[in-house]
Amino acid sequence: MTKLEIIKNKIFTDKESAFATLQTWRFKEETIVFTNGCFDIVHRGHLEYLAEASNLGHKLVMGLNTDASVQRLKGPNRPINDEYSRALLLASLGFIDMVVFFDEETPYDLIKFVQPDILVKGSDYNAEDIVGYDIVKAKGGEIITLDFIEGFSSTGIINKIINTH
Repeated sequence: MTKLEIIKNKIFTDKESAFATLQTWRFKEETIVFTNGCFDIVHRGHLEYLAEASNLGHKLVMGLNTDASVQRLKGPNRPINDEYSRALLLASLGFIDMVVFFDEETPYDLIKFVQPDILVKGSDYNAEDIVGYDIVKAKGGEIITLDFIEGFSSTGIINKIINTH
């Protein structure tokens, strides 16, 4: 298998196609970590956050907003990069083991499906307010918030580009 095929095999276009992989990880008693987001323009802040999240368990599952979902959240001019391009970039990171799309307003159904051992979001959230908190707590899992690196955001990068032209 080529390196590109390995990367592409980490991308799952629907939850059902991810089922066997998740079952294999559970059978091996590997700790599954879940996080989600748009990841429109990946930057240093994203990389450090995701690397730190991956250190919390054996497998990192990324719930990735579809293009339609990003537009509903961020407006008609977003995303800058289409969903497959975003997924391919994230899947190319060695510490991400699975990328699964979700089109809903929140990843609640996806979290319910994945049943992660650890749910990770940025520290701009209170743990109790994080979507999926109830699901992970009910199975005895952990909710962990990670600090962002100050000064790094996709919106900030987009604004910087706009203001320099």
